[in-house]
Amino acid sequence: MLHSSIAQVECKVPRKLEIAVIDDDEPFRMALVDSLSSLGFGADGYASAEAYTSTVAIVSCDCIVTDIHMPGMSGLELIKWLMARGSAVPVVLITAHTEENLEGRAASAGAAGLLRKPFEIDDLVECIERTLRTSR
Repeated sequence: MLHSSIAQVECKVPRKLEIAVIDDDEPFRMALVDSLSSLGFGADGYASAEAYTSTVAIVSCDCIVTDIHMPGMSGLELIKWLMARGSAVPVVLITAHTEENLEGRAASAGAAGLLRKPFEIDDLVECIERTLRTSR
């Protein structure tokens, strides 16, 4: 479940940044999109990495937040797919799993960050802000 403390979040990155949220858990994805939108981000949700990649030529975003474990293409595979196409869009991975060495695998794949569910919305915003500050 997504924990929200929206009133306490102060964003340091300019708003109207576009965030793509990719997660096969529809209620979680919708809650994340709604929370980010209420904080001033542009946020679009996708049920799978394939749903996102089919629109990547049409939709541009500043950051991707994606679950690692999904049917079809995983979050780690999505990073590889993006890199193979020369994309520099930073990717923040999220997961409810507690696999050994997941942080190392995420970092070696090129992920900008990794958050474990459940997390506070301000933790995600901080991760997105840090990611966008260092990638610009």
